[in-house]
Amino acid sequence: MASERGMRFGVLAAAGTLAGLGACAASVADSPRLLVLCGLGAAAATVVLWRCLGKLRLPVARPESPVPAAAWPASASVLALEARLEHAPIALFHIDGLTGPDTVAPVNANARRLVAPGRASDPEALYELLAAQPADERRLVSFDTERGLERALVAVSTLTVQGDGQRLVALMPVESQLEAEALNAWRQLVHVLTHEIMNSLTPVASLSRTAHDLLGELSADLPADASEDLSTALDAIARRAASLVDFVSSYRSLSTLPQAQPERVHLGRLFARLAALVGPHWQARGGSAEFSVEPASLEVMVDPGQLEQALINLLKNASEATAQVASPRATITARLGRGGRLRIEVCDNGPGVPVDLAPHIFTPFFSTKKQGRGIGLAMVRQLVHGNGGTVRYARSVSNGARFIVSF
Repeated sequence: MASERGMRFGVLAAAGTLAGLGACAASVADSPRLLVLCGLGAAAATVVLWRCLGKLRLPVARPESPVPAAAWPASASVLALEARLEHAPIALFHIDGLTGPDTVAPVNANARRLVAPGRASDPEALYELLAAQPADERRLVSFDTERGLERALVAVSTLTVQGDGQRLVALMPVESQLEAEALNAWRQLVHVLTHEIMNSLTPVASLSRTAHDLLGELSADLPADASEDLSTALDAIARRAASLVDFVSSYRSLSTLPQAQPERVHLGRLFARLAALVGPHWQARGGSAEFSVEPASLEVMVDPGQLEQALINLLKNASEATAQVASPRATITARLGRGGRLRIEVCDNGPGVPVDLAPHIFTPFFSTKKQGRGIGLAMVRQLVHGNGGTVRYARSVSNGARFIVSF
């Protein structure tokens, strides 16, 4: 320690000497002899300073090893816990009180996003729904959002903090995941069914045609009435087989959709093509199909052919729903909804969808029409989902149906 103090004193002394010699040299600049003596003294002082600095142990900054979490101070542990809660992959809500519709407040970022503009249509209704859930149970609940009805898994835990009873609610929206799983299950089911049915129908259709041709060759050897009956029966079999092949082929399209090829699509131009395609049909019925895009420059990354087909199917559905309306009308609007999501709405002034049937309208094979096959809306959901979007049926403010396509 004493030697280190000496080294430090030597450094200071040498530095002081250098400073003094520098000042002296400046004052005797007109005397060469004195200037040389100052230079020699400065050189000696520099050597002394260099040696002292070499022996002096200066502190060196070293990278510190990570401090284990157990050694953190209490404040750091609290901050770490808050960060984990803030970025938890589920929406967390806090409720004061163990029962009743007490104060409900979002706890983390996912919860705040859920009640922010663009998601839940009525945050207060969602709060009441959460407050009414029993503790220590998991339930599937539904609530209205800007994109339509949303299903979510909810779980409630009770705890006591400083003598006060509280509830912590975890809410995880699962609509997209459930929809994806349902689509995959239906796709596999349709694929298996159509494959097996086609395997059975193909030989039936082929053999019936062959038998009909053979009957024509052998008709001279058969009674006229028997030949006519056989011809009628074989013809009926062939026609029904051909009709079933066509019927099954239409379902096969649900399981064999091509992969989407996204590109930048200008919605104004896409709507102009749709207006030219379906507008005359609506005008011929004494109605109208109105298209609007806000702003006019709105674009989206999708497969243009698949989005166009999905909207055509929705407009065809609207046309059938308004068949008995005196002045049928369809409105198709595209705009940015709250939260920055693209929102395309297809509305009509028909009777709408009954509340009890609304959950089933996108299911393959389900149809309320006598001659319906239950393909149109199922195809819409497949096309939209394949492009990363969602389609929902939403209750209309007025009469009619309202479908919302979101990207």
